Amino acid sequence: MPTSTEPVLRREGDALAFAGPLLRETVPALWPAALRALDGARRFDLRAVPRIDSAGLALLAELAARAGGGISIDGAPAGLDELLAAYRLRADLDFNHA
Repeated sequence: MPTSTEPVLRREGDALAFAGPLLRETVPALWPAALRALDGARRFDLRAVPRIDSAGLALLAELAARAGGGISIDGAPAGLDELLAAYRLRADLDFNHA
């Protein structure tokens, strides 16, 4: 899936595969399609996501919560590790209660 300036979402087996930046200005366009594709998702494929900001993380965290948690993440776009730490989220996008 090529990286672009506009976000793209595809369902690939048990994964939601994202491409393009997950940023404040791009996230709203993904929300309806992500909700439609969420049922049964167990993984978020972020390998084609070059950057993520807090809005992108909020999208992923909300989707993970609606999926029942336990989501695994494939890929690590620029900014993800820092945002996970800042918002005290674990790698599965659930809150770290430590």
